[in-house]
Amino acid sequence: MSLHPAPAFDLFNVYFERLYDPTMHLILAFDGEVDEAILKEATLRLLAANPYLRSRFAEEGDGMPCWEEIAEEEWERAFVFLPPGEPIIPPASLDVRRGPQVRVSLTRQEDDDQVVVTSHHGFCDAKGLIDLARHLFEVYREIKEDPDFRPAPLGWYDRGTEQILARFTAEEIRQARDEEESFVDRWRFPAERRGRGTPTIAYRTLPAERLRRAKEFGRRHGATVNDIMIGAFFLALQKIRDNPSDLDAPRSILTSADLRRHLDHPDACPPMNLSIAYEVTFTAGEGAGLEDVIGQVTAVTKQRKADGLGIGCILFYDEIYAGGMPGVRVFFDEMIRKYEETGLKNPVFSNIGILDAEEFLPVDGKDGAPLDLRDIRFLPCVCWPYGFLISLSTFRESMTIVTGYEMGPYSEETVERFLDAVVEYLP
Repeated sequence: MSLHPAPAFDLFNVYFERLYDPTMHLILAFDGEVDEAILKEATLRLLAANPYLRSRFAEEGDGMPCWEEIAEEEWERAFVFLPPGEPIIPPASLDVRRGPQVRVSLTRQEDDDQVVVTSHHGFCDAKGLIDLARHLFEVYREIKEDPDFRPAPLGWYDRGTEQILARFTAEEIRQARDEEESFVDRWRFPAERRGRGTPTIAYRTLPAERLRRAKEFGRRHGATVNDIMIGAFFLALQKIRDNPSDLDAPRSILTSADLRRHLDHPDACPPMNLSIAYEVTFTAGEGAGLEDVIGQVTAVTKQRKADGLGIGCILFYDEIYAGGMPGVRVFFDEMIRKYEETGLKNPVFSNIGILDAEEFLPVDGKDGAPLDLRDIRFLPCVCWPYGFLISLSTFRESMTIVTGYEMGPYSEETVERFLDAVVEYLP
């Protein structure tokens, strides 16, 4: 079987399994029946075209992990036709060490079909998952037209971040290395206890009017919708923590950025990990609202974008990766030890962006009639203490805020109050 080295971003996104389940899902709800035979064939032909999809994350001793192709008879795991009426939320995890690196699940409801495209963060980030789902339905359409169609093989494509660093000068890289600051954990989402519990999804979907109001607020304050969500997330955390020590004190959240912004043709980038996290730190006093903090948020995000967002993160992970697996394990052991000793871990906000139905359509159903999409929803990684994450995605002007968490260690009542607070702080 062929082997190919797993780059730093793949390796680290696998090992973050010590804080959360790195499985991600994209749910597409169609208004009729998809052709399950063609959907399965499209899935298998995607695997045939992409060696990483038909691989497992292989680890042996202290050698650096590799992507290792699995036997063709194991590809069948990539497609699942669920029994009618079986609940799909939360979907099952994906085993990165077994493969394949995608699972397409189809469930048939009374009046619609739901297709769940599942991947692991060790294989790709959220943008990669969306691109993978889009490509799946491109292949579905082609097979409908020509049953012998097969997508062009990708081969073992470059999954590293060297292509990003190549966009910057040696001086810019040196400056980024000198200015990179370690994350400082200053608070955490309230937890009942350590340990594991029951995987749970909680969400709020807001009407289009709320997005319109957010954009109007953003125009008045020079803020993006992403900035506005960061501010509301921050204020909601402060509210449900109800800890006087948070008032007027620096507190931080992590948020994400897509490094594809540095590429000339980001849409042509095959599925991989090209997202980084960066820290946003600000303060809020008692009774603060969004208008009181939005200026701090925009100042940080604008400065980060101006400073070649992402270079420092690449250099940080590359340095640890260069030390081999013993160094990687020490890094994660120290990270977990620090969380356990301090009880602090900055929560994370990730903006998935707009989920555009036109990226996946047209799709013809079993009877040949065109289908429409009633909904597209992204489900993020499921966290346990002290990890905590929410994501935002937008479909047809409706924003959906989602968190995946393990109930027991986290209180359902607390999570629901928190989501209500986020909605209350939005314009």
